[in-house]
Amino acid sequence: MSQYDTDLSHGMHVVHDGPPQAPPILLIHGSGASGASWGPVVPALAEHRHVLRVDLPGCGRSPATESYDVPRQAARLAALLDDLGLRSVTVVGHSSGGYVATALAERRPDLVGTIALVSTGPALDALLPQPMILRLLLAPPFGPLLWPRRTDAMLRKGIDATAARPVDVPADMIEDVRGISCRSFRTVLRGNTAYLAERGVPERLAALAVPVLVVFGASDPRWEPSSAHRYESVPHARLEILPGVGHLPPLEAPEATAGLLLGLDARGVDVPAAGPET
Repeated sequence: MSQYDTDLSHGMHVVHDGPPQAPPILLIHGSGASGASWGPVVPALAEHRHVLRVDLPGCGRSPATESYDVPRQAARLAALLDDLGLRSVTVVGHSSGGYVATALAERRPDLVGTIALVSTGPALDALLPQPMILRLLLAPPFGPLLWPRRTDAMLRKGIDATAARPVDVPADMIEDVRGISCRSFRTVLRGNTAYLAERGVPERLAALAVPVLVVFGASDPRWEPSSAHRYESVPHARLEILPGVGHLPPLEAPEATAGLLLGLDARGVDVPAAGPET
């Protein structure tokens, strides 16, 4: 598997895996994470796809920025794809990365061949109470004081709290999570909330022509799992529920997740997956 990094492009660090001439797939991480969160699925994808992993601004190896609004994040990705000359890209978003993927298709449908949303909550009323450790780290006045004192054990506990069972968290993901500032994380969350408050994701997708794959864990502790069925109202969407999986399919079920993504071509039509069986 060939891999190379690019310098910062539009404020984002980008890692490329797989053959550059292969069909492109763009992986967008969720809030408080980085491109490293996709690590377990990359080897299977890179056998057959040109995989691009971005660190959104303020995350991983990308510097902080003034605005983390979802449409602004999408505009940065559009500029990146324009610079690379890529079109009909399969755009995959995990959790709130799905909002950025949706906003990219809203702004630039010419760039997006199909969308895959992984554990992306459809609307604000589907959000479940946050795990206690996350509430402690985010709530003032103590959250900002605790934030710089987070240990590796605390970070792993926070990640595990969103899974259905303990997961093997990549070391580079822990390092990247530690580097995110409390201000950036809270500002990202506000931007996500504003995007959902304006309009739910299924309603946004229904207005687009792009095909959609929705992957949801049956035991997701962040979003009400039954809310995934709201995506069935989107005419060109397919829903896949993963039994025994929480909010982190790329970590909890990497083979199944990669297999589903490899089963999509640039038009969102099922093709025989050349990767692991699901």
